[in-house]
Amino acid sequence: MNVVGSAAELAERLRGTGYLADDGLATVGYLALVLDRPLLLEGEPGTGKTSLAEAIALALGLPLIRLQCYEGIDASQALYDWDFPRQILHLRTVEATGKGAKVEDVEKSLFDERFLLARPVLRALRESPAVLLVDEIDRSDDEFEAFLLEVLSTHEVTIPELGTVAAKVPPIVVLTSNRTREVHDALKRRCLYHWIDHPGLEREVEIVRTRLPEVSARLAEQVARSVQRMRELDLLKPPGVAETLDWARALDALGTDTLDVQAAAATLGAVLKYREDTDRVRESLDRLLAS
Repeated sequence: MNVVGSAAELAERLRGTGYLADDGLATVGYLALVLDRPLLLEGEPGTGKTSLAEAIALALGLPLIRLQCYEGIDASQALYDWDFPRQILHLRTVEATGKGAKVEDVEKSLFDERFLLARPVLRALRESPAVLLVDEIDRSDDEFEAFLLEVLSTHEVTIPELGTVAAKVPPIVVLTSNRTREVHDALKRRCLYHWIDHPGLEREVEIVRTRLPEVSARLAEQVARSVQRMRELDLLKPPGVAETLDWARALDALGTDTLDVQAAAATLGAVLKYREDTDRVRESLDRLLAS
């Protein structure tokens, strides 16, 4: 694993991937690396939580392994499963060709490594060093959190049929939450915590210019300023940085150098995802685009 010597160095490496981290985020990210602690990121959707894990993996030259959480996810879907169709095929082959095979040998062969389907957590332990992204942990339930806490504490799991799998190098773990519910204190205590807010105007302009250098400085500033003002409205889903980039990219694709009411109205679908939000913004376009 590449060693990062300071928070400033981490920030510079992240910048090289196109991710602009402020001092606070770079510092907590650096501490997560040197202290070998999971990093829990909370914030509104679209503020760059998932992108940070992707950028860390790219900056350090490590594989990114993503576990997408959802309601009802359980340990088997995060750890491993057995390839049942292949096991059945193997059993039928044994029955057809191995009349003298012992029952215990047949049973053991069914749980051979070749039939194991490694899910994200097991892959992260076996393929370490790696970055494990546990995305939207707030969508899972208490039982899954407890399982995850145990794995993060020991960096190992036990597969009854094969034995214990322990990471040679603990994975870098980044957990994200949109705070649809509170993550339990036990998990929070295991992690370093950081709240990611929407960037200020200057930083958002810089993000657009860094990620989309083909977009003019004037258009980047107009788009970022307009999105900043949209976030002040009572929208169902305020746009995140991802939507800012999508909007700038869409306008540039249309050959637009200056954001005006006509261009904005025609491309709102790139930045807003609800009809109610689109209607509300259309009514305020003149004010939103005012310099």
